[in-house]
Amino acid sequence: MGFFTSATQTIPTAAEIPKHIAVIMDGNGRWARKRFLPRVAGHKRGVETVRDLVKYCVTLKVEYLTLFAFSSENWRRPTEEVSYLMGLFMHALKREVAKLHQNNIKLIMIGDHSRFDAELVAQIEASEQLTASNTGLVLTIAANYGGRWDVLQAVNKMQLATPQLTGFYREDHLTPYLSMSYAPEPDLFIRTGGETRISNFLLWQLAYTELYFTDTLWPDFNEVAFNLAIQSYQNRERRFGRTSEQLVEPKA
Repeated sequence: MGFFTSATQTIPTAAEIPKHIAVIMDGNGRWARKRFLPRVAGHKRGVETVRDLVKYCVTLKVEYLTLFAFSSENWRRPTEEVSYLMGLFMHALKREVAKLHQNNIKLIMIGDHSRFDAELVAQIEASEQLTASNTGLVLTIAANYGGRWDVLQAVNKMQLATPQLTGFYREDHLTPYLSMSYAPEPDLFIRTGGETRISNFLLWQLAYTELYFTDTLWPDFNEVAFNLAIQSYQNRERRFGRTSEQLVEPKA
């Protein structure tokens, strides 16, 4: 895959259907509490919602779907919940990757995986290798990921690779070292669960992304809720710094 340019450097094409959707899947624990269930029950149900969302995106011909599964700050959660989530990652990869492969979906996992145990890292690598040649939807899972970590690791790699450019770096010098250099910047960002912040997710990449927040808890984020997010996106005027009058085909 080639490297994509930034919306601050070139003007992207504003398509009717987002090419790239990024999602913070929030509200699993609250969904469970409302039903007098342990928080982990919400996480388990949330995996089913991921499966459904992938289907919706394939149907709409979305090209990239990026999901925030576990942030670098989520290690602060109770030990029992973190352990369960690690096990859930392993189980989901083993159970779902064959289905993803059968449906021509490419799986990529981004983030700092140095804190994961060897078995999980091996499963991640095997899953990525199995689907590496697929040409359909690119499904990215961000695990132990943080936006600031992403920028810092990219800067460090860039400086090591091109020390002669120190003091003269441009955006296009950094792009190849970002975790998602293989994907265009998200067109639409969705956060479920009622919170209205981006929580250290894709800080560099969300500069010109359309933001959509919903009170719907992640396990309840069904096709109707997804379509509402798409409709909201379609009603936005994506100017990328220009005026409305400059748009060739302004929205009706």
